[in-house]
Amino acid sequence: MNSPRTTLYRDKTNAKLMGVCSGIADYTGVNVLWIRLALIVLIFSTGIALPAYFVAGLLLNKKPAHLYVDHDEQKYWQRVRQNPKRTAREIRGKMKDVDRRLADVETFYVTSNPRLNAEIERLR
Repeated sequence: MNSPRTTLYRDKTNAKLMGVCSGIADYTGVNVLWIRLALIVLIFSTGIALPAYFVAGLLLNKKPAHLYVDHDEQKYWQRVRQNPKRTAREIRGKMKDVDRRLADVETFYVTSNPRLNAEIERLR
């Protein structure tokens, strides 16, 4: 999964300081408030959280401006990052449903149109 949509970025558009917390929130789908609260707790409980924050702020790339088309696409990619297998199963299930519905439409038109039915049989 080396897509730009599955990469961790700094989100400068929703940033308070460097955009690391908002980038993590965008990546995981967790509310940015909880990420920021967790960072504050880690800063007060361990000495490594603050330097790690600044290192991440320096190492992470800035999020591209037009990474997602809309909010639904953003939610989709968050689900992909959280559980790719589940997302693949959901897509496979939707495609099976579309295939079944298309087969139903095909059956309806073929049975009600003998000329079309003969043309399809001739092509097989």
